[in-house]
Amino acid sequence: MKVVITGTTGFVGNGVLMECLADSRVTKVLGVSRRPVGITHPKLEEYIITDFMNLKQGDPKLQGYDACLFCSGISSVGMDKNEYKHITYDVTLHFANILLPAPQMTFVYVSGAGTSSEEKGMNWAQVKGRTENDLLKLPFGQAFMFRPGMMKAHKGQTRMPKMQKFIKSCFPVMRFLMPGMANTMEQVGSAMLEAVRNGYDKKVVEVRDITILSERAMR
Repeated sequence: MKVVITGTTGFVGNGVLMECLADSRVTKVLGVSRRPVGITHPKLEEYIITDFMNLKQGDPKLQGYDACLFCSGISSVGMDKNEYKHITYDVTLHFANILLPAPQMTFVYVSGAGTSSEEKGMNWAQVKGRTENDLLKLPFGQAFMFRPGMMKAHKGQTRMPKMQKFIKSCFPVMRFLMPGMANTMEQVGSAMLEAVRNGYDKKVVEVRDITILSERAMR
């Protein structure tokens, strides 16, 4: 498999990148981000672009891949609603559209637990819900909307929020008490690759589905 990963300098994208580099069935990774990720690997090639909106359909650097794992994103905390909508919806849909036509490609979008498919509730849940819904209308071979909850960093990960120290220390307890709320980043990455390889019967992939897919990948 050859995969494109966006947001490799962010927490989720960096963790997914680590899992893809560790997976022998992934032969090439193109990391698309605003800044270099700061690691070298025989599988890894980087495409540095400061504004995704400047990308154009037919970009030769984005051709020939089996999957796009779209891990770019931003927290809505303290953000203007219009700016959040632009980054979360406009940029994501623009990037997805520049990959078209892509009947053989799988598009995986990292959304989040609590996203509203009905586009109701808090602003972030509405915007992500609209993003999911409109991505699912595009003519990709497959599309999956991943909704992870709490995540423990990948063992090889270098990019992570400060809260990870706390999450790592109490993760076993959290996982025991709230099994439907937490995954490791290894699980998230392997679940994405499993969905790309072998499909899944749900387009919206919740925390428990991530666990199921990652376990299936190990069989």
